[in-house]
Amino acid sequence: MTLFENASRRTLPAHTIAVLLTICLVTLADAQVVPVPSTVTAVRKEGTKPRNVVFILSDDHRYDAMSFMGHPLAKTPHMDAMAKNGAHLKNAFVTTSLCSPSRASILTGLYTFRHRVIDNQRAVPEGTLFFPQYLQKAGYKTGFIGKWHMGHANDNPRPGFDYWFSFKGQGKYYPPGPQYTINENGRRVPQDGYITPLLTRKAIEFLEQQTDRDQPFFLYLSHKAVHDPFTPEPQYKDSLQDQLFEFPTSSELLKNNLKNRPRWLLDQRNSWHGMDFALHTGQSVEGFYKRYCEALRSVDDSIGAVVEQLKKMGIHDETLVIYMGDNGFMFGEHGLFDKRVAYETSSRVPMLMQCPSIIEGGSVIEQVVANIDIAPTVMQAMGLKKPPHMDGQSFFALAQLPLAQRKTLPWRDYFLYAYYWEQNYPQTPTHFSLRGDQYKYTTYYGLWDTDELFDIRADPMEQNNLIHLPKFAKIKQKMQDRLYGMMADLGGMEIPMNPPRGRQQNKRLRDRDGVKAADFPEAFIVDEPLRAIE
Repeated sequence: MTLFENASRRTLPAHTIAVLLTICLVTLADAQVVPVPSTVTAVRKEGTKPRNVVFILSDDHRYDAMSFMGHPLAKTPHMDAMAKNGAHLKNAFVTTSLCSPSRASILTGLYTFRHRVIDNQRAVPEGTLFFPQYLQKAGYKTGFIGKWHMGHANDNPRPGFDYWFSFKGQGKYYPPGPQYTINENGRRVPQDGYITPLLTRKAIEFLEQQTDRDQPFFLYLSHKAVHDPFTPEPQYKDSLQDQLFEFPTSSELLKNNLKNRPRWLLDQRNSWHGMDFALHTGQSVEGFYKRYCEALRSVDDSIGAVVEQLKKMGIHDETLVIYMGDNGFMFGEHGLFDKRVAYETSSRVPMLMQCPSIIEGGSVIEQVVANIDIAPTVMQAMGLKKPPHMDGQSFFALAQLPLAQRKTLPWRDYFLYAYYWEQNYPQTPTHFSLRGDQYKYTTYYGLWDTDELFDIRADPMEQNNLIHLPKFAKIKQKMQDRLYGMMADLGGMEIPMNPPRGRQQNKRLRDRDGVKAADFPEAFIVDEPLRAIE
């Protein structure tokens, strides 16, 4: 099965397939939770040659905003080329759909409740290990360029990187003044213009310096774009302003709650993270969406520039390149404008990978992969064993298998999602979600509201909450038991908490029923007393 008819076909020898299957099965078998060690020990895999790896991350890029996916606004020729020349991992998710927690999971291979970066306001706890520290320990060259975000207070170089180019917090698309600077290896340097091409130039410079073919390198290019305020480069600004736009069907305003949707969801529509009061402006989601896709053009250009540089260096075919977004984003889906929630458009992300010498062009990987899998995947590609404390699993061997073997390979049966309430954005409650092959169960913790159960095969837009229908009671109970079982096994049964930090975005617009709360779900309402006590 391929995305593109002209994709090349490869036939792997039987012994190679057997080795790849063994690697995948060994990876899956390692499911025990192990404490994070206090020291870094890099263990090489015998008989493997380390590959160079480039990992490119964007911010808030939703899973479907690529032109080869048929998106009406996104224009992404270089992402399309990655899919054509490599693999599209179509079911990629993040364990928490929020910048800092997701990025911490990428760097640590851990679930949010283990690395404990639960919001965007705090630095990583002391003692946290990042997978590039293992690469460095093995003698590889490492570079980090772009948005770190875990902690607003400083942009000092973090452990695990030989080269560092980063900024505080979210950074700026354009320097706000002549005194604004970025941290380059501990030196303050001015931001030279629009951020996306600047980060790309620094990435190219890092690659140009990798002249020792006997020393593998890892480049982590972490873009600020396409986070709000959505700010395109001048060459792309307003290029979509005349493009036709249709709101998603799930954005329909519900006048009652006969569909048994959560009250918090209906209330959030009129909030900082809702389509009726997005970012507390009176602006339409349509304008935001178009500027978002215009800003995405520069990220796509960046991918193209990096791939072209690998070709110039003569290492394109054997270098592993991975692209993904740190979380999804909703532009009216469910009436919302943001991420954070477990709904598909929020938790699902784009992921592409290419390494032409070993990955068949046009491959489509159906298995569910996640941000916690990036660290083990990069380490395996670079010839290192996954540290036993990591929660994720490598999909490097999976991407090399022919379709027939991928279809029969045991993989994760369920995907676990967790989000923790933030006082500064109180619209979204703490919730935990379990996504299986057919059903998805989400429970909202600590509030009087309905949970949700969706048949994501029949209802991919998650519009029909099945949880109150008697015929789905057993499925709901099974999913709930499995969810809490996995949380217990993984060490997630305690709620991590932090003192509040940041401004509260808790306002509602009066003329859009801002003084009223949503109706209770119909399933909660009765017409007669349920008991009589004598």
